[in-house]
Amino acid sequence: MKPAGKPLKSERRLESNRVTAVTSGATPDLVHWLLPPLGVLLTVLAFLPVLLNDFVNWDDYETLLDNPHYRGLGWTQLSWMFTTFYMGHYQPLSWVTFGLDYLLWEMEPLGYHLTNLLLHAANAVVFYFVALRLLPLGLSGPAVPGDPSLPVAAGFAALLFALHPLRVESVAWATERRDVLSSLFFLWAILCYLRATAVTTGQRARTWWMNGGLIVYTLSLLSKASGIILPAVLLVLDVYPLRRLSGGPRKWFGAEAQKIGWEKVPFLLLAVIFGIIALLAQKEAGALKGLEQYGLLARFAQALYGIAFYLWKTVTPLWLSPLYELRPDFNPLDWPFLVSGVVVLVLSIVFLMVRRRWPAGLVSWVCYVVLLAPVLGIAQSGAQFVADRYSYLSCLGWAILGGAGLLHGWQFWRSGHMGQQTFLLATGLAAAVVLALGILTWKQVQVWHDSERLWRHALAVTQESSSAHNNLANVLVREGKKLEEAMEHYRKALEINPAYAKAHYNLGQVLAMKGEIEEAIEQYGQALQIDPTIAEAHNSLGTLLVKQGMLKEAIGHFRQVLELKSVVTVQSESHFNLGTALAKQGHLEEASEHFQEALKMRPEFAQAHHDLGIVMAAQDHLDKAIEHFREALLIQPEFAEAHESLALALAQQGKKDEAARHYQEALRIMKSGAGGASQR
Repeated sequence: MKPAGKPLKSERRLESNRVTAVTSGATPDLVHWLLPPLGVLLTVLAFLPVLLNDFVNWDDYETLLDNPHYRGLGWTQLSWMFTTFYMGHYQPLSWVTFGLDYLLWEMEPLGYHLTNLLLHAANAVVFYFVALRLLPLGLSGPAVPGDPSLPVAAGFAALLFALHPLRVESVAWATERRDVLSSLFFLWAILCYLRATAVTTGQRARTWWMNGGLIVYTLSLLSKASGIILPAVLLVLDVYPLRRLSGGPRKWFGAEAQKIGWEKVPFLLLAVIFGIIALLAQKEAGALKGLEQYGLLARFAQALYGIAFYLWKTVTPLWLSPLYELRPDFNPLDWPFLVSGVVVLVLSIVFLMVRRRWPAGLVSWVCYVVLLAPVLGIAQSGAQFVADRYSYLSCLGWAILGGAGLLHGWQFWRSGHMGQQTFLLATGLAAAVVLALGILTWKQVQVWHDSERLWRHALAVTQESSSAHNNLANVLVREGKKLEEAMEHYRKALEINPAYAKAHYNLGQVLAMKGEIEEAIEQYGQALQIDPTIAEAHNSLGTLLVKQGMLKEAIGHFRQVLELKSVVTVQSESHFNLGTALAKQGHLEEASEHFQEALKMRPEFAQAHHDLGIVMAAQDHLDKAIEHFREALLIQPEFAEAHESLALALAQQGKKDEAARHYQEALRIMKSGAGGASQR
């Protein structure tokens, strides 16, 4: 007699067959096609607060707010998009999407964030179909017809990827459009490759899918060069789970293996070309650190730490930050880096030891390291030591393993090797993980709501970030509040990193605003001594030198700005300032040329119109002078000085009634205190 309440193994098999029969037929197809829209819905819900977020002063200002070049999809904008290395990246397709956003939304942040969110949701869908093709390849036997476990497992893998808080930075940061866009085409390229390798008859269909993969891979690289590692990922997949390169390393050089290798050559050529372009873009931006600045031991320690960091944050996604800063006192022999090295070594050995029983573990580990390779610091650029956004593609393998775990659990239950209670507990745990990730993501998205909240959060994670102190101070200054607190943060940034040139410059800006000219000049000088390429520091220092009557020195700094590549606003401001200094020296023709250059860059520059009018009037070109005075007033009607200058020019032409009206308007504005200075 069997124990009460415990079914015999034969009964469990019977129950398994019954479940399979019930779930066969139309139900799996329905599940298969309902899961992608459900995944999109859950992804959008988890990231929904992003639609209330603003742009942040973490490249968004330079990329979007202060950059007019991408605004539109005309020939001028497209030409710029496909030829620029602006901000150290070659990303023409990402610029195209920004141009489309501008046409739809102008400068409304909601639209830009919505596009990022929809792209991320699309990535979840494509990854679902990738998982749907990869997961059955790891099964010990063929998938059971009509079994819904496979689409459910693929959906679970897609949600682990899409809802994880490590994805927030790439989605909530408008500038990082390149992450979600390039990843969409990267995943699509893998899907095309899987479809191509699944074709058993008909070379034409196989070629079609392979060429399709090559096309979308090109689109990925045109969005961002992070996908250069795809050929290596495809080779790993050929070993397992595709098993196209089977039989061990000794058979990897046979005729069939060579054929498989040759099909990767077009992908490899694209990767090399775009990899070189990416390095050139970083070099032009001055972002790459040389070996004399940052040695091989330090880069190796950073790489090991990064491998351990993203794995740890995948398991415990808490206290995420927009910036994990590379500190100036970084010591590669400190305990976190030694421990990271041990963790990486131990995990590598473990995965190698169990590779025969669990090849998926080793493949996931290898793909993880390979996908991280370009961002581990071997070619170090920027202030970050690690970054959440670098996990966007690299952690896909762990999501696949999560889906595989659910799939195998379902198989064990169906075959009678797992009790129903255990199975329900496991599925409940999987659902709880998805829910927890969604809640954490909802909260993390709100960290990116605005610049002040972002950097206060970063400082809550770590007080020892000079860039976070500097960026928070920039927010306080830009909003025109708490200047004293801003100065404290600038000084704290310099205490952490005395060689932080931008912090010296920013502190100088606040000191100049407070009228502490001598100290401001000193800070500008220190900034330029550390980094002579800071165009803003040259421009600001030149402005103060003009006020002190040191015109020759000021002109030297303004000319230096024009030799440097900087944002349009700085270039136009420097042309204007150079024109002002030259006019004071009596070089009116050259001054006029620089005022005109400033207006070419910024046609709405009211002060430049006014000062060009003054120079024109001094050269007896009254008609042109009046034209520029009127233009200044069209831009800024409450510009008292422009009313006064226009009145004087009109009086010289004998138009006394109109001149009187402008004199009266100038007096009214000055008495009201509304417009003594122009908007520059």
